Amino acid sequence: MLGMCRGRRKFVAASLALIFIPALTWLYLSSANFTVKPLPLSPLDPQSSVLIGAAAEHQDLALRLRDVEEHNHALRREISLPPRVPTHSSHHSNSRQGNQLHTHSTEEGTGDSEAKKGAASGNSSDCVPQPVVNKCETIHIAIVCAGYNASRDVVTLVKSVLFHRRNPLHFHFITDSIARKILADLFHTWMVPAVHVNFYDADELKSEVSWIPNKHYSGIYGLMKLVLTKTLPSDLQKVIVLDTDITFATDIAELWVVFHKFKGQQVLGLVENQSDWYLGNLWKNHRPWPALGRGFNTGVILLLLDRLRKLKWEQMWRLTAERELMSMLSTSLADQVIHWNSPKKLRVKNKHVEFFRNLYLTFLEYDGNLLRRELFGCPSETDHNSENLQKTLSELDEDDPCYEFRRERFTVHRTHVYFLHYEYEPALDNTDVTLVAQLSMDRLQMLEAICKHWEGPISLALYLSDAEAQQFLRYAQGSEVLMSRSNVGYHIVYKEGQFYPVNLLRNVAMGQVNTPYMFLSDIDFLPMYGLYEYLRKSVVQLDMGNTKKALVVPAFETLRYRLSFPKSKAELLSQLDMGTLFTFRYHVWTKGHAPTDFAKWRTATTPYRVQWEADFEPYVMVRRESPEYDRRFVGFGWNKVAHIMELDAQEYEFVVLPNAYMIHMPHAPSFDITKFRSNKQYRACLKTLKEEFQQNMSRRYGFAALKYMTVDNNS
Repeated sequence: MLGMCRGRRKFVAASLALIFIPALTWLYLSSANFTVKPLPLSPLDPQSSVLIGAAAEHQDLALRLRDVEEHNHALRREISLPPRVPTHSSHHSNSRQGNQLHTHSTEEGTGDSEAKKGAASGNSSDCVPQPVVNKCETIHIAIVCAGYNASRDVVTLVKSVLFHRRNPLHFHFITDSIARKILADLFHTWMVPAVHVNFYDADELKSEVSWIPNKHYSGIYGLMKLVLTKTLPSDLQKVIVLDTDITFATDIAELWVVFHKFKGQQVLGLVENQSDWYLGNLWKNHRPWPALGRGFNTGVILLLLDRLRKLKWEQMWRLTAERELMSMLSTSLADQVIHWNSPKKLRVKNKHVEFFRNLYLTFLEYDGNLLRRELFGCPSETDHNSENLQKTLSELDEDDPCYEFRRERFTVHRTHVYFLHYEYEPALDNTDVTLVAQLSMDRLQMLEAICKHWEGPISLALYLSDAEAQQFLRYAQGSEVLMSRSNVGYHIVYKEGQFYPVNLLRNVAMGQVNTPYMFLSDIDFLPMYGLYEYLRKSVVQLDMGNTKKALVVPAFETLRYRLSFPKSKAELLSQLDMGTLFTFRYHVWTKGHAPTDFAKWRTATTPYRVQWEADFEPYVMVRRESPEYDRRFVGFGWNKVAHIMELDAQEYEFVVLPNAYMIHMPHAPSFDITKFRSNKQYRACLKTLKEEFQQNMSRRYGFAALKYMTVDNNS
């Protein structure tokens, strides 16, 4: 596997360094390595072959195992030697050092005779020209990925592959419905050039392997690699199969090129396990699944699909498994040494693990936006979404003082929905409601309080960098309050650009709501205790299913960081009279909530209707199908006002709930409001965007929307 080339001062571990396994051993399933016997059990094809012989061949296999281990030791000795500088006289030699694997001629299935002679003599330090991957050849990668955690883990793997790659990539994901939703959204918004993605329904494959008893924690999904020949496209000839918890240290093309070394009946590429699990002596009565020595690591597999299909792989593995299950009863698969499938593995003390731990952590927090680079010299396939985006951006005037505001509206933010486990089925009575909010890192402290005040489902969009997303993950996993709630959906929108995309975040959170209704709130508000049930009852009382209503929840605020939260309307009114509470923004922006008519609310016992007025921006509950927020408004200013205006244009009735309330908690001013207050150009651009929005409204909704053009919209 290893060779030393002229002008190069390092070894090239063409594929095995990728999975961080010290023992560099490839298993080729061929007549050269294993004796392939006819399969007498097969009623379908008497010529089918099996990977490992029957029990009678045990001694022969043991001898072969010793040969493999001796080869390992030779490779390790070679790795430990310093590189030797090639001499001029050996420059044109076609030989390799004696204990390396043979290179192969370009003719499939044959070896290079000169290379074999050189390997035997072992007296040259130069190397045979290595096979290479064509510059723009597409590398195919298959990954089985199911569930929320695996969908999160696989992102680090993908980052490491994208970071090193110089070739187009085609990912084949075998997923459940959860992982497909998450990864489809992620890749769609990632927009990486020269990357193609296909999904295959794991649920349709379960019956293929569900008959095998399995004790492994990955369950049935750990066995789905067996059916890749049947699952992947019939014209796909070869593929690299990866586990989700692997990190690459070099270009995956160095692994792809190993396919050139396959010859004859060789169809699988694997490396030897480093775990002692399969040796069968870890404890008394330890009887693992049978393997050659330590067995072989399936975290990375090279599959020649076309040859496997010709060998009737489907029949081979089934009959082999049936035979072994007669004595083993169930599978019990072991994991490899440096697989990042457990937080505990990050705490392993080992000089090799230290390097790989740091590499893994680097990609974990690496900015994925930096991977959106074009491949040099390899034109990407036409992506109509990308083309349309570039066309739209090219039409913007870069000399416009509001160019950055306008550009932000079209920025595609990489989005990872359901970053943590989510499990919730809406109530069957069609009254269920989800609280919707958005936040950044400086508002994390509000999450636990909101969860204590709102027992219903929550959909949150978090604006974070890759590094902050990992900080949030640690924060959430360390919180008993958050971890006890499975009905909170956390959706990461990754940072890009100079503005806080507040309305995009709201739209992302709204897009993941699965209840009939949603309460559109903000992260710095605490809803009253029992608001969730109160809103559900209001759905029935106000016939929300058959009318277009926006239910207004009156908003209040406190300037005190420690507040005895009112448990009833009477207690709230008492605090309001004492000056502990105020109507929201009473001191700085009265117009925003004045139409709520707080004076009437004090004595109201039944819901009452209010009319839209300029700059009205209440917090409301609406149907899930209500319009999205307008993305042109970023940062601070007019983001909610525009949404309420559109609800009014669509003839929603604004109905104030007499026994509902929410309270804004104090916090430091946001960066965006500081910019708004200090930057004259910021305020001028916001005014321009408001006017353009009003004009769009009049064009969209006709004569009825003319009132939005004439009102005073000073902010």
